[in-house]
Amino acid sequence: MNICVFLSAADLDERYTRPAREFARLLGKGGHTLVWGGSDVGLMKVVADGVQAAGGRLVGVSVDFLAAKARPGADEMVVARDLGERKRLLLEKSDAVVIMVGGTGTLDEATEILELKKHGHTDKPVVLLNTAGFYDGLKEQFRRMEAEGFLPRPLTDLVFFAEEPVGALAHLEESRGIV
Repeated sequence: MNICVFLSAADLDERYTRPAREFARLLGKGGHTLVWGGSDVGLMKVVADGVQAAGGRLVGVSVDFLAAKARPGADEMVVARDLGERKRLLLEKSDAVVIMVGGTGTLDEATEILELKKHGHTDKPVVLLNTAGFYDGLKEQFRRMEAEGFLPRPLTDLVFFAEEPVGALAHLEESRGIV
């Protein structure tokens, strides 16, 4: 399975890097391919290192203004013109999506895939990996949106919330019939 991971390129604390390394190891060991923003810095590097070390493939989609930070030695690296094209390519190249900790770019990517799912433009499974409770507030906001009628589909149809990496990958594999 090609698994797109939206996540930060920042250097982060061990409470975020440990679960990211664990997810990367599981992904690579499972024979899956990481599809990611292509950066060789921060949490993006941690995940790419872990997937590669565990035998998984790397498919990166960088963007012109970040191309200098692109990971050398990826199995495939594409450089998009802009962020819109980058998001489109990341989703085209993936079978499923995992949203890890990140900033505004990650939030933008997350809301775009959920909007596509909401309108029936994709059926790819989406997992929000809530490492160290990072997305507790967002999870609550999504629940409020659902309760107050802002979502035309049940929240459970749009996203699966996982607290641990093993649960995130298990959900993706199960949803794609990989057991």
